[in-house]
Amino acid sequence: MREAVVTALAGMELRRDLLIEHLHALQDRYGCLREGHLLALAAMLRLAPVEVFEVATFYAHFDVVDDAAPGPELMTVRICESLPCAMAGAARLMQALRDAPIAGARLVTAPCMGACHHAPACAVGHDLVEAATPDRVARAVAGHVPEMPAPPALADYRARGGYRVLAAALAGDLPREVMLTRIQEAGLRGLGGAGFPAARKWALVRAHPGPRHVVVNADEGEPGTFKDRYCLETEPHRVLEGMLLAAHAVQADACWIYLRDEYPHLRRALEREIAALAYAGLAGVPIHLRRGAGAYICGEETALLESLEGRRGYPRHKPPFPGEAGLFGQPTLIHNVETLWFLPQILGRPEGPAEYAAQGRRGRTGLRFFSVSGRVRDPGEKLAPAGVTVRELIEEFSGGMAPGHRFAAYLPGGASGGILPEHLGDLPLDFGTLDAQGCFVGSGAVVVLSDQDDLPEAVRNLLRFFRDESCGQCTPCRVGTAKATHLLQAPVWDRALLKDLAQGMADGSICGLGQAAMNPVLTLLRHFPEDMVP
Repeated sequence: MREAVVTALAGMELRRDLLIEHLHALQDRYGCLREGHLLALAAMLRLAPVEVFEVATFYAHFDVVDDAAPGPELMTVRICESLPCAMAGAARLMQALRDAPIAGARLVTAPCMGACHHAPACAVGHDLVEAATPDRVARAVAGHVPEMPAPPALADYRARGGYRVLAAALAGDLPREVMLTRIQEAGLRGLGGAGFPAARKWALVRAHPGPRHVVVNADEGEPGTFKDRYCLETEPHRVLEGMLLAAHAVQADACWIYLRDEYPHLRRALEREIAALAYAGLAGVPIHLRRGAGAYICGEETALLESLEGRRGYPRHKPPFPGEAGLFGQPTLIHNVETLWFLPQILGRPEGPAEYAAQGRRGRTGLRFFSVSGRVRDPGEKLAPAGVTVRELIEEFSGGMAPGHRFAAYLPGGASGGILPEHLGDLPLDFGTLDAQGCFVGSGAVVVLSDQDDLPEAVRNLLRFFRDESCGQCTPCRVGTAKATHLLQAPVWDRALLKDLAQGMADGSICGLGQAAMNPVLTLLRHFPEDMVP
């Protein structure tokens, strides 16, 4: 088995923080992880076998099998069952594939794949099949996988003025203090969900002695969210330039990109473009690209750090915060892909901050991406002013409601952001604007529901997602999500018990997953007529 591991790793360094990369190499080569592989790898890394086994079994994309078990002869087909795909007929797709099995295929359900605007989605092996039908799935299993468009290359971006802002910063024409002042004036916030002011993040990291790191969180997994994918597909070098600008501003020694495993086409593109950056001498600092392995929890910043260090994605207790003690215990600036996208625009000219800030509506600041899916005519990524309403997103940006559907409800911030009725569709969408309704905008994942959707079933779908994606580290979340899923199956919901359970989960969970998992239940009970709730 040791020889098999050596062959699969093909000269990779043997380091604990590369454990997940080692496991990917084994899984990619042999189609599974044999127990003997894991024991040999543990010995080579000088780790206890349990440390390797616990990581391998934590992540959904690794298949651990006995040495004597038959090899995986079937192609794995993962059918997304998250809410936008469920609304688009994922269950019918699964049933059709079960009724007429595809030779050589193994069917499993899976969480969001970042293709909510082209639902239903599935993955054949690692290849994404959008707007999936039984025929498209069968063709993909046979090797006819739809090609994903290649993102623009380095030469394209430079021809449009790319990396000029970074060059000015590295030359000293754009001093670090000016960079900090500009993002502060722009009011730029972290756009991954929490909305923490970017300037305060930079200042916090700069206040602690190096070595320092910049980590790019590209592990979006919230049902309804696909903005990272859009940014990296349409302009990856704009994100990379933003990353390198942030690294220069905080004097980071290295950059790390944590990309969800569901985007293999983007991994290949980033590998190519990062190599091109290094060849052109533009990077300045090492850039490390790492794969996730199918764990929604790793979108939480400290769970992501644990995964980068080669461990299970268990969220850390805070404080200390990552800006003080993050990756490898060193000061770390963590930014979402979307936040980095806006940095070249804001930092490039003295007028940049004011121009960015002025584009909001209803007194809000700046632009942001909204991932719009569900019952609209034109779902997709929408660059819109902060403070836009869902009604405006539907009518101005998404072509109106889909034919035959009447606007009834919406998720303003993905699975955890709660659910609101149509009559609250004129509230501005931005950080803090929905607090009074028990909701939040989060990462901007807006799922539009109609009069033809079963809202209690939508809530059950969301709670099943949280149950399945709970990392299991803390009891309130692990047990609470399972208990809630069970309670929601009752013909009549026990409202008092559900509210008590929600309070216990909010008070006792370590991270935002458990703290916010019950938001869909609470907001459905609060904002919708009693006759619409069991």
